[in-house]
Amino acid sequence: MGLTLFDKVWNKHVLHGNEGEPQLLYIDLHLIHEVTSPQAFEGLRIQNRKLRRPDLTFATLDHNVPTIDIFNIKDEIANKQITTLQKNAKDFGVHIFDMGSDEQGIVHMVGPETGLTQPGKTIVCGDSHTATHGAFGAIAFGIGTSEVEHVFATQTLWQTKPKNLKIDITGQLPTGVYAKDIILYLINQYGVDFGTGYALEFTGETIKSLSMEARMTICNMAIEAGAKYGMMQPDEITFEYVKGRPYASNFNQSIDWWRTLYTDEDAYFDKVIELDVSNLEPQVTWGTNPEMGVNFSSPFPEIKDSNDERAYHYMGLKPGQKAEDIELGYVFLGSCTNARLSDLLEASRIVKGNKVHPNITAIVVPGSRTVKKEAEALGLDVIFKEAGFEWREPGCSMCLGMNPDQVPEGVHCASTSNRNFEGRQGKGARTHLVSPAMAAAAAINGRFVEVRKVVV
Repeated sequence: MGLTLFDKVWNKHVLHGNEGEPQLLYIDLHLIHEVTSPQAFEGLRIQNRKLRRPDLTFATLDHNVPTIDIFNIKDEIANKQITTLQKNAKDFGVHIFDMGSDEQGIVHMVGPETGLTQPGKTIVCGDSHTATHGAFGAIAFGIGTSEVEHVFATQTLWQTKPKNLKIDITGQLPTGVYAKDIILYLINQYGVDFGTGYALEFTGETIKSLSMEARMTICNMAIEAGAKYGMMQPDEITFEYVKGRPYASNFNQSIDWWRTLYTDEDAYFDKVIELDVSNLEPQVTWGTNPEMGVNFSSPFPEIKDSNDERAYHYMGLKPGQKAEDIELGYVFLGSCTNARLSDLLEASRIVKGNKVHPNITAIVVPGSRTVKKEAEALGLDVIFKEAGFEWREPGCSMCLGMNPDQVPEGVHCASTSNRNFEGRQGKGARTHLVSPAMAAAAAINGRFVEVRKVVV
């Protein structure tokens, strides 16, 4: 019997242990940020241990950084976490993409942009959305602080191999419908736990036609389906993306192996899901987890349990309402899900020549310094600012309430981020997950609109 893509990469990295039991994996790349690394570094100090592979460990600052006046960090805890990572990187010989540097950005963006993220690697980070890197054909997953310390000390990690779940996606995406809508629809249809215990492999002609940026958007939210891993077969689009990047000097020596990274025709999957996106609509979440979403044209569902009842109460909404009925106050274009250049380009096409609605506070936060510079070279910053958007410095920003960028209590926000949990964007904030195009159109109109009629 053949092997899946996941099987091939996993098996290559097993150092010890039998399948079905915890196995010791070698880790090729360890990405770290300021929130989940301090205790792990302190653990090394207490035990008088060195960092096993500082050359395979890379740090960035993203969660706590301000996006206005970035060096003026007023929150004491945030400042402590940032300065601690800067000191730890220096003490342990870790390369850091520091505040204000050309490479600074959200951890899941700087890996691909610098060429650190490559097919066939095992990649870990103390952040749940590490599955993003699986778009390159890597096994990438989030880990806890104790596991961060284990990788620091040994460059290995004990893991139990998951089952395989194939998600075969076919059909041409309609105009105005995007990768974000694909993953939101899957989670809406199958729930926030359908991927639990599985490694997800996204396959099919639709996936093959997507850019790397769009593929990363889908893998980014695998965790929202309950899966630690989301993967896609690397192909010529992948190789072209990686080629020439600063940390991809091994390209010529590796590409022949990368081309062997595909699922064999006779490989076994424990579960298969099929989706035809030909008639897929733009998606909008109404509740407090990514499963609570609908097609733009559909009414919000009836209350089926106490979770729904609580979500409706928190969001200030009722069954039977539609997305267009939501009175928005904020629009956020950013996060590791949708703050890449292609996302900003798509949004700018809608924004150009228009003005932000008077009731809306709209901000754009490029996911990295690289994206910010590329966008400014194309004049996207001018388009957004002339429309009335705030153009910010890179960082996680309003995706989560760990920095100054927060949605006021009780206010509805159209957000291109990945989570709509209670309090995620600030105490009492009401988050609606959408694509960049939907968010941009909402900023102009003051509410959600049928974006398929806006995009040409």
